[in-house]
Amino acid sequence: MKKRAVALCGIGIAALAASTALVPAAGAAGAADSQSRAAVSWKKCGIKEYPTLQCASLRVPLDHDRAGGRQITLALSRVPHTAKTFQGPLLVNPGGPGGSGLTLAGFVAANLPKKVAAQYDVIGFDPRGVGKSKPALDCKPGHFKPVRPPSVPKTEAIERANLKRAESFAQACGKKYPDVLPFIDTVSSVRDMDAIRAALGAKRLNYFGYSYGTYLGAVYAKYYPERVRRLVLDSVVDPEGVWYQDNLTQDVAFNARHQALLAWVAKYDATYKLGKDPAKLEVKWNAMRDALAKKPAGKKVGAAELEDTFLPGGYFNGYWPYLADAFASYVNAKDPDPLVEAYENFAAVDAAGDNSYSVYSAVQCRDAWWPRNWNQWRDDSWRTHEKAPFSTWNNAWYNAPCAFWPTRTLHPRGVSNAAIPPVLLFQATDDGATPYEGGVTMHHLLRGSSLVVEEGGGNHGITLSGSKCLDAHLAAYLTSGKVPRGDGEADAVCKKLPDPKPLGTKAAAPSPTSSHGAALHGLLGFRG
Repeated sequence: MKKRAVALCGIGIAALAASTALVPAAGAAGAADSQSRAAVSWKKCGIKEYPTLQCASLRVPLDHDRAGGRQITLALSRVPHTAKTFQGPLLVNPGGPGGSGLTLAGFVAANLPKKVAAQYDVIGFDPRGVGKSKPALDCKPGHFKPVRPPSVPKTEAIERANLKRAESFAQACGKKYPDVLPFIDTVSSVRDMDAIRAALGAKRLNYFGYSYGTYLGAVYAKYYPERVRRLVLDSVVDPEGVWYQDNLTQDVAFNARHQALLAWVAKYDATYKLGKDPAKLEVKWNAMRDALAKKPAGKKVGAAELEDTFLPGGYFNGYWPYLADAFASYVNAKDPDPLVEAYENFAAVDAAGDNSYSVYSAVQCRDAWWPRNWNQWRDDSWRTHEKAPFSTWNNAWYNAPCAFWPTRTLHPRGVSNAAIPPVLLFQATDDGATPYEGGVTMHHLLRGSSLVVEEGGGNHGITLSGSKCLDAHLAAYLTSGKVPRGDGEADAVCKKLPDPKPLGTKAAAPSPTSSHGAALHGLLGFRG
């Protein structure tokens, strides 16, 4: 589940033998606890939005089974508690894998109720390989530089071009980081999290994770159940689909979100003048994609880049008015400039894309089995494309390096757990990136957990985005550990937030650079 849009894919070479799951050595817990509080030295690093941020670094083993071997550095951030009542560190993660969590600490502390945030040290971190952590991966700079081959392989030449890109990226990673890649995976990050806990002097950890961060948190709880105090998982990954099946499921959900966008545009035909029939709008959108494949807008936005641009609309409907304006300008006014602007502002690979995509690939490809036979990828992708043509192939090529990946794969760690305190889960019923069924599955696997559902909601990352109902459950849990209890599949249900309005109208969507929802989604990144 990736940064700004995620995927499924691979290519044919002989399958590599899967290794056994990485299990902490008997002395791993003690090794982590040997970290002292003095191991973290905080310095001021506030920014305009979050002036009380502090920063630090922590050295951890590259290979936790060889604590005395090569060390790497994790970048940490903190908003310190201010209340007399101190509930310990609240470690936060934005997902990805590959997302930077340094400013997320500031966002969470600023958007929780003040009385709640004041009771915690809100701790952000860049996971191994990410951002300001060292080494920070960048396998092949400029890999997503436009214009890429079209995603949908309508010809053998298009297919070959995309496969070549995927293989060259995997080869570049293997050549540049041969000693590091075997240790860029979820379990290694889980053990880093426990080293952070120990270095902070905390016996137990509070954790708040979004998207892929929900899987990270659940795996931490599986390895260290006695060290979990409170666990919040928002927009939940299906732990039983890691990662190939999750991405196929995601393709169908994203297609539904794209159709929701088109239905919204049709509703406001008076503004956009693209028609009142969503099915006919989809025809126009597909025609725009075909036209851009032949003549990219501004020499930047081809068919693949168009998909990158509209995919964020599947994560957050606050982008819809801007995407609709770009769509209408291109079709009605033959003006490609708003489309180019939307690509530059919203597209699925941003300025941090080279690093985040490198880590995303390293984690996903290492974590679990991926088909090495391209015939299986082709068959599964075409089959899914038939019912979900919006982004299936874009998603496929995003993950295609996993078919060539130079490391052996691990077995995903099961997360079923009856040994932890009550966990609080949040899930929107129409989430595209982490479909609803994954939240239900996690709910069943974490005994005693509580599931709070946003009925009809389609955004990804739903707490701290403006819903008083959702945030009240979050605040109650972080304050006292209290979770709602219901009789049905969901323990509590909240109404979805209203859809945005077109720009220039009353209650129009706020600027994506200023709204809570968009600010959160900029922090989360996309693709999971």
